[in-house]
Amino acid sequence: MTDPSPQPSLIGLTVPEFTAPSTVGEFTLSLHRGHPVVLYFYPRDNTPGCTTEAQQFRDLHAEFIKAGCVIAGISRDSLKSHENFKARLGLPFELISDIEGTLCRMFDVVRNKMLYGKKVLGIERSTFLIDGEGRIHQQWRGIKADGHAALVLDAVMKL
Repeated sequence: MTDPSPQPSLIGLTVPEFTAPSTVGEFTLSLHRGHPVVLYFYPRDNTPGCTTEAQQFRDLHAEFIKAGCVIAGISRDSLKSHENFKARLGLPFELISDIEGTLCRMFDVVRNKMLYGKKVLGIERSTFLIDGEGRIHQQWRGIKADGHAALVLDAVMKL
């Protein structure tokens, strides 16, 4: 269960420039200007829901590329954890390490969650579709992993 506080809509806002460590060196948002970018935030590498979500983005990756879209997954896991997760699943896209939570705060995806009966702060599974001009075109928050990548691909195709 997530925190019931209202979730802000970031639709229409320009995403501030950022550079963050990723599995291929650094991910710099402005290098992808002119193309749609999907940033999906997930709680942890190697957990069931996060594995399902990553596999489905992987399986649709060729379609995202055909649409000119870049995908990057983001969690607070270390680069080493990301590299292992990426290799194990054969992920063709970058995973960004946000250990300090800078991007998580920028996109407001940290929520109070219940884990084994205890209240903890964690990443709410969320995805943001950024248009070629750097504005948030669509957001999905608190989503279920299964089937989500196909919904995001549909939105990308309609851009």
